[in-house]
Amino acid sequence: MSRLDSFIRRMTAQRDVLNHVAGRLELAPGDVFELGLGNGRTYSHLQALFPDRRIQVFDRALAAHPDSVPPEGDLVLGEIRQTTLRFEGTGGALVHADIGTGIDGADSETLAWLPARIAAILAPGGVAASGLLLDHPALQPLPLPATVDEGRYFLYRRRTA
Repeated sequence: MSRLDSFIRRMTAQRDVLNHVAGRLELAPGDVFELGLGNGRTYSHLQALFPDRRIQVFDRALAAHPDSVPPEGDLVLGEIRQTTLRFEGTGGALVHADIGTGIDGADSETLAWLPARIAAILAPGGVAASGLLLDHPALQPLPLPATVDEGRYFLYRRRTA
C-alpha cells in the first residue's frame, strides 16, 4: 500500500472514530484535549462535533492553518510529554491523540509515556481515541465503528474503578 493510501485510510478512520464518539458514546463532563494540532484539520472537526466544549490543544510549535488556530489560553506549545503534565487530574471528557510517526523507534518512545498520561488526564468514564495502541490498565478498549479496520485506530474508555 502506498503511503498516500495509508494516510487516507488513517484519516478516514480518525474521522469515523471521532464521529462515532460524538454520535454514539456518552461522554463525561469536561474538556476535550487534542494532542497534536498539526495543520488543525482534526481540531476543526472537533469544534464542529463538540461546539459546547472547551478544546485544549497541545503541540510542539504552531503550524496550523490560520482558520484552525485555537484561541489564546487553549493552545499549549512545547513538548507534549512535558506540557500535558500539569493537566493530569483535570477530568477530560475526551482525549484525542494522533501523534504517531509510523516509525517504530520514535513511536516506542512515545508509547513509553503516552498511555499513562492520557489515563491521568481523562475523567473516570472519559474516552480516548488514538492512532497508537494505548496499553494501560485504566483504559478499557471499546469496539470501533464497523468502517474502521482493527489496528488502524484505537478507542478506549477510562475505567471508573
